[in-house]
Amino acid sequence: MTVPAFFFYLFSSIAVASAFMVIAGRNPVHSVLWLILTFVNAAGLFLLIGAEFLAMILIVVYVGAVAVLFLFVVMMLDVDFAELRDGLLQYLPIGALVGLVFLVELVLVVGSWVVGAGVSGAITQPIPNPAQVTNTEAIGRVLYTTYVHYFQLAGLVLLVAMIGAIVLTLHHRVNVKRQNVSAQNARTRDTAIEVVKIKPGKGL
Repeated sequence: MTVPAFFFYLFSSIAVASAFMVIAGRNPVHSVLWLILTFVNAAGLFLLIGAEFLAMILIVVYVGAVAVLFLFVVMMLDVDFAELRDGLLQYLPIGALVGLVFLVELVLVVGSWVVGAGVSGAITQPIPNPAQVTNTEAIGRVLYTTYVHYFQLAGLVLLVAMIGAIVLTLHHRVNVKRQNVSAQNARTRDTAIEVVKIKPGKGL
């Protein structure tokens, strides 16, 4: 067994095992830690095929931002997962039906999957002159020229998702005092001061 083959089996086996532990773990914090391990091993697989840019993006973006953000959100919200599991049996038939539909779709897709004749040549020569262009520059050329419309469309979808998440989670409480800058700048003596005449002996 060669050295690349050894590291391939090592990274792939750890990635599959840690991915299974993500969905099998009962503690969400442990699941996020297993997810980080999955990303690290997937980055190792990218390095083996020469895609160092994708490997670094996987580490920096997913491990350094997304997975850590999930971890902090889970720890800060302090969600009662025991309460969430109370209604599990109620939605179990619907979940089983949806899972069965997904399984049938996966079987149909894998069963009818055919590799095109020119795919192998396109993979080996993704750019006209690969000797003078780096991996990062090649990805940039393809992403911002051939697939620029799909790139912009994906950005719009993420923007809409971000705005929707903010709108859904933004709740205004009635009894909470908030600062109104425009009202403060428009204050006058008549609106800021109220003179109250109190009769002698009445008090406040």
